[in-house]
Amino acid sequence: KGNSSGNYTVIKSKTGEFYSDESSDLVQLILYNGNYYDEIQSANYQKRTKNRPQVKSTFERYVINIDVSKFNDIDFDKKNTNTRYNMLGVAELNTTIDSLYKTKSKTIDEFSKNMTAQMFENKNTTPLSELGEFGLIDHLTKTFPLIHPSTHKGIGDDAAVMNFTEGQTVVTTDLMIEGIHFDLSYVPLKHLGYKSVMVNLSDVYAMNAHPTQIMVSIAVSNRFPLEALEELYAGIELACKNYKVDLVGGDTSSSTTGLIISVTAMGQAQKEKITYRSGAKPNDLLVLSGDLGGAYMGLQVLEREKEVFKVNPNNQPDLALYSYCVERQLKPEARKDIIELLEEVDIVPNAMIDISDGLSSEIFHLCKGSGVGCAVYEEKLPADPQTSGTTEEFKINSSTALLNGGEDYELLMAIKTEDYEKIKGHPLLTPIGHFTDQKEVCNMITGLGQSIPLEAQGWKNFNKDESA
Repeated sequence: KGNSSGNYTVIKSKTGEFYSDESSDLVQLILYNGNYYDEIQSANYQKRTKNRPQVKSTFERYVINIDVSKFNDIDFDKKNTNTRYNMLGVAELNTTIDSLYKTKSKTIDEFSKNMTAQMFENKNTTPLSELGEFGLIDHLTKTFPLIHPSTHKGIGDDAAVMNFTEGQTVVTTDLMIEGIHFDLSYVPLKHLGYKSVMVNLSDVYAMNAHPTQIMVSIAVSNRFPLEALEELYAGIELACKNYKVDLVGGDTSSSTTGLIISVTAMGQAQKEKITYRSGAKPNDLLVLSGDLGGAYMGLQVLEREKEVFKVNPNNQPDLALYSYCVERQLKPEARKDIIELLEEVDIVPNAMIDISDGLSSEIFHLCKGSGVGCAVYEEKLPADPQTSGTTEEFKINSSTALLNGGEDYELLMAIKTEDYEKIKGHPLLTPIGHFTDQKEVCNMITGLGQSIPLEAQGWKNFNKDESA
């Protein structure tokens, strides 16, 4: 709305703070109380409005996630990284935003519940009871295609039927529980659906296999309408599309404690290429994909802003300075590209694991499984510049974040020394240490050359501090 008749405006490009994939319809909307202000960063916009005064952070500011695909009057240009919006004829969108804008919750948890309930308030929200279990399954899964020859029968019978004729099959499962693994006060449902698939595909890739099918089970409380689950499954569908896997089954149930998601993934690999945790040998190189600590620092940023919101609900965060870290936390990617790279350079790792609980914990898993020790070089640990800057801002030791952060979903592997030349200088792979013959003795070599015992301080389920 213009500044003559409205008291808020809408805008944030999907390529801004959270949303990087061009197929996503989710955008972040920022509402200011008092002035009209358009934050879309396009060259034409800058040229047209270069003299417009900038809105300062003293105004009340609200951040809301909306699925713009539900509003046909918005000109959503997916091919242009600077998403453009047609500000004419968006009365329906304004009505929805107006309802959300008036929601001034005292705590962010309350805000999260209100957001879930009110996001689709003006879109004729559908209670799950109207569909029932089987109607819900049919509705949520009707757009999922089956693409793998090994999928003989998918959803619609008592069990799925697979026809694996070559190699071996790997199977993995992960459980995600609201309040333990995710917080809906700052996690968009579409991103949650996407991430729930990624954590499983990452385990398949860690076996040096290729994922082929997934099964998804959810338990959900009655505070979630059908439209909220549509968002969740939109993220799951996007993950299936991007990684070419079939959704072949699952289950739905009610819950008294919020949202629970369980995903099971299946994959295939030739017997001689499957990689376990137990094959590392003394003098093998310890090699890491990508960089570390981004997801952990993204979580710190989101948790900090949650606490700020509890104190002052009128204060909303500007996450542009933390876009990489926040995306690593909210929308991680499984490292399919690394498995393809290893195939390309003809390397089969002696051992491999994905980094979900933190680098130090995963190193100990490899060493225990293989009966070896390890030396890790602190100065070799890779970090994105934004991660390093954020650790400084939070006064967190950068090595602590890189070693113990977790949820990076990178791949950690043991590679023969004779294969080093094949990966030397490659931007996606970094040798960070080597294995030794000292069984389960893991040390970190500091920048000063000192050797100190490595401690596994990553994520642990059933931590005694969580009993409350």
